[in-house]
This record gives sequence, structure tokens and C-alpha cells, in this order.
Amino acid sequence: MKKSRLLIGAAIIAIGSFIAVAADHIDAQAVTGTSSDITDFYAFEGLNGSTIAFAVNTQGLTAPMETDALAFDEDVLYEINIDTNADAVEDFVIQAIPRNGKMYVFGPEAPTSTGLNSTILLSTPMEVDITAYGQNAITASENGMSIFAGPRDDPFFMDFVQYGEIIAGNATAFNNPGDDTFAGTNVLSLVVEVPKSMIGGTGSVNTWVETKRKQ
Repeated sequence: MKKSRLLIGAAIIAIGSFIAVAADHIDAQAVTGTSSDITDFYAFEGLNGSTIAFAVNTQGLTAPMETDALAFDEDVLYEINIDTNADAVEDFVIQAIPRNGKMYVFGPEAPTSTGLNSTILLSTPMEVDITAYGQNAITASENGMSIFAGPRDDPFFMDFVQYGEIIAGNATAFNNPGDDTFAGTNVLSLVVEVPKSMIGGTGSVNTWVETKRKQ
């Protein structure tokens, strides 16, 4: 299933040497409250400038008392798409599939097919334990890649009350710092950091993330 308000679409961001984010915490009822509901997608350079980290957050607005029950849906494919030549077609994909408490990550590689349908890559995947909330992050590292999967605090800051006031015409700007509507809520996170050399060099790329359900 491609992620969007209409169930078909994607969050697309362009990244260079800066941090970028796409966010969507309120979604269509068919995916809201499930691990196929993408709340945020971040992409940013690593500390040494030679890597790019892709961070996918799903199943937002989860209360702490409900976090232990969070789980990645094993029928959902998490696919990060990377366009390196600005034609809005994925040149590389990173695919992630959860199974029995582990996250298996394939790629980055050229996809077998592009667009709405995906075929799982045939390369040997990296795997990492899905970390329980409150535990130290467990990551897998191989060939310059690092992976993390598990529940974490929602990092996105949004003052929905003030936003409503602006939309209603009762205010003209956000307060500084404002009130964080998402404070105290959690998300499921998938983070994959890859060397730039694995996706075609050091130039800017377009990237978007999708969730697709097994048919």
C-alpha cells in the first residue's frame, strides 16, 4: 500500500547537505493506528558527511501505556525509494520486512520494478533485532551500513491548537516555543544509514517512502 491521505501517494523530499522531513500524523482510516501509517520521513547526512540516514516513523500518537504492544506488521513492506537523476523514478530502493522480532533490510539496489508494485530483492539481507522501548538502541552494522528498528519517542514538534487558531483566523503565527501536541507519544521507527557511494555519489537525491501490503 502506498502511503498518503488517499492511500496512493508518497511523501517526497529532496536532500543535499541539510536535514529534510516530511510529516503526516493524520491519515486515512484504513491505515491510521497501524504500522503501515507513516507519520514522518527524515533524511539527513551522517556526521562525517559520507553517509545518508533515512528514518521512517510509523503508527504515531501511541500512548506510553500502549507502546509495549506496538509491533511492525509482518504483511507490510517498508520501502525507501531513492531517485538520483531527478526524473521522479526510483533508481535505488531499500526494502525492510519484519519477521519474528527481527527486521530484515535489503539493498540499496536497483529495483526489479518501479511504481505501485514491488518485488522483494534477492540479495542477502542485513538483519537487526527489533528493540523494545526503553532499552538501549540495538543496531546492525555491515559494509558501512547501520540499521535500527523499534519504538521511540515521537520527535516531531507540532502545536495543533495554535495551528487551529491560525486556520480560524484568530492568530497569525505560531508561539515560540509553543505547545508540543505530540509530547508523550511514541512511534515505531526504522532507521537505515548508508554510505553515499552505495547510491551513486555525493550529489542531491529525491527520496520518498512507501508501505506496501502483501497481496
